[in-house]
Amino acid sequence: MKDYKVLKFLDLFKSLFKRLNIDYQSMRKILQVKLTLDSRRTSTVLQNSNTTDKNNFIKSLGMYLLLGIIMVPLVLFGDNYLFQMSLVFGIFMFLMITSLISDFSSVLLDIRDKDILLSRPINSRTLNTAKILHIFFYVFMISISLIGPSLIASIINKSFIFFIIFLFQIILIDLFLIVLTGLIYILILRFFDGEKLKDMINYVQIGLTIIITIGYQFIGRLFNFVDLENIEFSYKWWSYLLPPIWFSAPFELILKGNKENSIVIYSLIALIIPILSIIIYIKLIPVFESNLQKLNEASKPKVKKVNISDFIAKLVCKTREEQAFYKFSTNMIKKERQFKLRVYPSLGMGFILPLIMPLAFSIDDGLTGLQDSKMYFTIYFIFFAISAMPQFLKYSGDYKGAWIYKIIPIENTRNIYKGTIKSAFINLFTPLFIIVSIIFLFIFNFKIIPHIIITYLNMMVAIVIIFKLGRKDLPFSMDFGIRQEGRLIQMFLSMITILVLFILHYMFEKITYGIYIYLITLLIGNYLIWNHGFKIESN
Repeated sequence: MKDYKVLKFLDLFKSLFKRLNIDYQSMRKILQVKLTLDSRRTSTVLQNSNTTDKNNFIKSLGMYLLLGIIMVPLVLFGDNYLFQMSLVFGIFMFLMITSLISDFSSVLLDIRDKDILLSRPINSRTLNTAKILHIFFYVFMISISLIGPSLIASIINKSFIFFIIFLFQIILIDLFLIVLTGLIYILILRFFDGEKLKDMINYVQIGLTIIITIGYQFIGRLFNFVDLENIEFSYKWWSYLLPPIWFSAPFELILKGNKENSIVIYSLIALIIPILSIIIYIKLIPVFESNLQKLNEASKPKVKKVNISDFIAKLVCKTREEQAFYKFSTNMIKKERQFKLRVYPSLGMGFILPLIMPLAFSIDDGLTGLQDSKMYFTIYFIFFAISAMPQFLKYSGDYKGAWIYKIIPIENTRNIYKGTIKSAFINLFTPLFIIVSIIFLFIFNFKIIPHIIITYLNMMVAIVIIFKLGRKDLPFSMDFGIRQEGRLIQMFLSMITILVLFILHYMFEKITYGIYIYLITLLIGNYLIWNHGFKIESN
């Protein structure tokens, strides 16, 4: 195994570990194995890359470094520290916590080493120290990749004091995020079993995407833009709920001597909350360790429920073959973790994007101003969720099982595609659309019901057209690591399709009774396209 430089660095403190009653040689060997396993794990930032390079962790650091270079101008472009550093810390916190939850959950939740190693002559202190050092090494490497370019730029173009504050805030943020991630897992494990935890990771990612996206809208509302060099901070009570603002405040307090009450309070929160969260986490470690045993427990047998999928399949599918592939695709969509890991974040963005503009507008003018506007057309941003859906349906973590297509008697491959597209549209997109529509009805009143129906019918047309534009690979038959040519072209054509459908909707809205004419046209169009749009054999 490779002898990593970090291990050689730890060798300098060998005597210190021994004084703490830690078996240094055993701890070093455990760390060496863990780091080797890390190098073979594919990071979320590389999930779409077609690579056989085994040093995936180091390669992912290169991607983080590139993102870190992009943040450098935000640090250097002025001295409005509260604004620019809140943007930097917001990006940093989002990337870090997403990485901790998606890529490194196996480290935080690893209990296999206890089962294997504690039965050997290795004490728990040695094992726990190795785990803690492993986590901190991982966080340090990603943090330095993301923030390293900005730290170097700050000491060159700003000042040494700025650099020290910056570094100290990054340390506090890292501690806060590690503890926050642990507390999220404690909460999930408190109420769910181990199998459910693995599924919940996907939902947590969606929740974080939504929270961060909304948070950026609120951060923008805290500042009044006079020009690029004159950005004024506007205090709001809810600003105390935004962590990027907390950690940005010490720059204003120390470097510019801004001693406004809000700035002082933000700065205190930035110091107190990480320390307080660490204390809470330490108190809850016994609870966490005991709940981790749930990961070894089998899930409780589920009570047999009425199979709604069978009922819907019979309702929307004409042939038994189409019904079979509808039910097969529904099972894959609901149970395939790798599929959910890649599709669900786009569903989260499909949920939040339609709400961003109405949300931003209502902050200033309230709901009354929205009701007389045409901001309900922002519901078309939900198409971002649907545009990528057909291309993901061909991938699966269990793609090797695609041999089943060769042995079952399939009368017509159009039934495979049709059943799969219907399943994805009904199970993934329709619940999302219903939730967003209910929110829009609350905001804009029931007068927009015809527009909601038209949007849904437009999306039914769009998903078939998008399917027709792409390759006709069999569903769930390809590895996620395989990249195909023409993806960007297909995405561009999908966006053009969505734009055309939106323009038609908008134009008919301006014609007397045009909405109802368009509605009838879409009903006829959907009947034709869903009956004749799948007559294509697989390549």
